[in-house]
Amino acid sequence: MRIPCSAGVVLTAIACIIQWGTGSVVALATDQRPNLIFLMADDQCTYSLGCYGNNDVQTPNLDQLARDGIVFDNHYVTTAICMASRATVMTGRFEFKTGCNFTHGDMRLDTWKTSYPVLLRRSGYRTAFAGKIGFDVADQQGEHRLKLANEFDRWGGGPGQTSYKTKANASMAAYADKYPHSTLSYGAFGRDFIQNSAISGQPFCLSISFKAPHKPAEPDPAFDAVYQNNRFRKPDNFGREYGTHFSKQSKTDRQYERFFSWNYADDYDGVMAKYHQQVYGIDQAVGMIRKALKQCNVDHNTVIIYTSDNGFLCGSHGYGSKVLPYEESSRVPLIVFDPRSPRSGQNRRCDALTGNCDFMPTLLTLAGVPVPQGTDGGDLMALYEDSSDSIHESLPLINVWGNPATHSLSVVTKDHKYILWSYAGDGFEASEEFYDTANDPLELVNLAGNNQQIETLRLMRRRYDAYVRQWAKESVPYNGYPRYATVFDRNLPWSEKAALTKRSKSQK
Repeated sequence: MRIPCSAGVVLTAIACIIQWGTGSVVALATDQRPNLIFLMADDQCTYSLGCYGNNDVQTPNLDQLARDGIVFDNHYVTTAICMASRATVMTGRFEFKTGCNFTHGDMRLDTWKTSYPVLLRRSGYRTAFAGKIGFDVADQQGEHRLKLANEFDRWGGGPGQTSYKTKANASMAAYADKYPHSTLSYGAFGRDFIQNSAISGQPFCLSISFKAPHKPAEPDPAFDAVYQNNRFRKPDNFGREYGTHFSKQSKTDRQYERFFSWNYADDYDGVMAKYHQQVYGIDQAVGMIRKALKQCNVDHNTVIIYTSDNGFLCGSHGYGSKVLPYEESSRVPLIVFDPRSPRSGQNRRCDALTGNCDFMPTLLTLAGVPVPQGTDGGDLMALYEDSSDSIHESLPLINVWGNPATHSLSVVTKDHKYILWSYAGDGFEASEEFYDTANDPLELVNLAGNNQQIETLRLMRRRYDAYVRQWAKESVPYNGYPRYATVFDRNLPWSEKAALTKRSKSQK
């Protein structure tokens, strides 16, 4: 039988008295650290939310979270694909330091031990994970995999892409009858974990990684009426005519053909209705979680972070999917709410540059846990208190997945983006793209050949070169990562890179 949350305070007090009487640890009575909730969508672009300016969508719970907290307008994922992005989220390290991505390999155990769930649990937090974790952890030889279910106090996660059918996710099967679609099942999982944690009195960290709105689209039929027969405004850079200035390299992988094969070209409203319906399901799950916090009287001491593992190119520039360093793919939603702060409830926004490497150090700092050396991120809460502050001058945008021609290293600042397409084999030429994203957020004008911007371009190149040097110095020595310090060196001729890119086609 589930004990009501209102009994939690009494039970905690009784538990603490018993502990005092037996002389055991009294952490439950003294630990006033904030509870932490980290919520992450899969493939969610910024224009799927009302708080990012889309009046065609319904996201009431997430919009309320935004009004209560702060919205970040320049938040980027340093790798725009789920496996690598999720590894960065957990560890606060760039991809070349996690060594983790599709076709490259698993995260190694020594890296996993520096992740926020491990360090928070070790420091006394009760931890839970549900949804798509997105990567495996192997021993130092990369041979034997860790059972991640044993790394949390409560486990609702699953391998691979997981399923939209709750009953197909073994760790979530108990929720299948009432919540047959996985999105709401994760909301129920979060609700139950909050209730149990409130009774225990132990601070908790709940992490949920929704499968939605990842393709293939399977929206919850309970919400079929939400967008029935709706029409959606297309982005102002929608269509192939707005991508003619993009590099030839960027058109060689699946992102380019998916403009047609995923029906953005001929059924935009139908495709986006399913996409937004899946986001609506997440919104309802977030509502379930916030309701549970309030019912259990822990809402006043629980910090909530909401984001996505990467964005999505829903027809912008005539592309689909993600991976590429363009805005719709690499810039994603970020909402943070800290109810303890006097700055909350003011419907605030922050235009400082932030990245997915910032979550791990933020969560640890909130918990009073030291941040390990080698972490690439900063503390987002510094921006929560002073949105005019900054924690990054620049961040790298990495892609070493897919067709070698589309591999790229880019640099983004709050106002500019520099992309180097280094592949120069098979009739290609290395090329640069340079955008003034502050004044041209749709990336419609490549300024790489504009002499009026030459000094800023030179500065971005220097920043790029610094990341190449960091890659050479700090990359993991396995999973094929060291060679990219040569591949991405813009000062080296193609003859010194060609063999390395050919090897990458079969690298595992």
